[in-house]
Amino acid sequence: MGASFLHPSAFLIDMSSEKKIIAIDAMGGDKGPAAVFGGMNQFLYQNADADVFFRVFGDETKLRKLMGKYPRVGRNCEIIHAPNAIRATDKVRDVIRHAQDTSMYMAIKDVREGRSAAVISAGNTGVLMSLAKLALKTIDGISRPAITTMLPSGGGDSRVVMLDLGANIQCDAINLFDFAVLGSVYAEKIGNMPRPKLGVLNIGEEDTKGNETLRHLNQVLSAHKDALPYDYVGFVEGTDISAGDVQVVVTDGFTGNVVLKTVEGTARLIKRVLMDNLKKSTLAKIGAFFLIHVFKRLKHKIDPRSYAGAMFLGLKGFAVKTHGNSDALAFANSIRHAYGLIGANLNDLIAARAQSVSQIREELIKEE
Repeated sequence: MGASFLHPSAFLIDMSSEKKIIAIDAMGGDKGPAAVFGGMNQFLYQNADADVFFRVFGDETKLRKLMGKYPRVGRNCEIIHAPNAIRATDKVRDVIRHAQDTSMYMAIKDVREGRSAAVISAGNTGVLMSLAKLALKTIDGISRPAITTMLPSGGGDSRVVMLDLGANIQCDAINLFDFAVLGSVYAEKIGNMPRPKLGVLNIGEEDTKGNETLRHLNQVLSAHKDALPYDYVGFVEGTDISAGDVQVVVTDGFTGNVVLKTVEGTARLIKRVLMDNLKKSTLAKIGAFFLIHVFKRLKHKIDPRSYAGAMFLGLKGFAVKTHGNSDALAFANSIRHAYGLIGANLNDLIAARAQSVSQIREELIKEE
């Protein structure tokens, strides 16, 4: 079954190590700097002992006005002026060469130069992905970075790690093999899922289903099942993602992004249906009163803000992408996510795991 994964505050946060510095792109997202500062304030209020410092990039005039409203944030952040910002409508090819003075690129560059350990942005996903990949490069032994997050799964507060969610539209067997490495480490260290059950998403569970890439990957993983650092369960279907029987699901970015948007749309549908039915009668309202705790748990389970943002996993530096319409709560959860990633030394663990399965990976390369 899916491991219990509570609110993002359940991330394994190490409070004892040196100060964790996070770069913030304050100009991205629909709600802009207001949500960013509100999120920083929420995080600091809820985690008074967190040894964290923010380097905030954006329009200095706007940011200083906001900082005056949040003394707690002011004591724990530095503002770095960025003259320009990436817009949600910008195309990668149009801005990639002219992004040097934008809040997004300057925040990413801060990680590359070692001033910050992670970057958070609610800005343009495609541009953030491209700039982060160019600036931070991939971890040794990993072919491509992948976007990952934890989606609702199973009963209680269980979650499932899924990747890729949109960074790589087309993937070969090596890419998917590397995603399994990334996802398994992420599930273990961040999701508290020891030796997670991992499956490859396909149109059926039978070994003969799917395209040649998937069948070849499955053949190699199955042959080396006992040597893998995770519990490989073979092919899984879309219905298995939410069933709680698998803890890591590997797929290409096209399919993963469709799944992600479907999950979010379904969450909105459930909320809409519940609200419509609760308004229909007095009896329904009375029944809802007695089930209030159930509805609160359901809301938490399906609320995209609780996903704590998506992670560009596999880069030499942490990049967290939060929703474009993120409010203060969503941004606070993304900060919590980034803080946990830094404390977990995740990239060192990924590099070590990639090395541990390098011989199996070489076999896969030879047979490609």
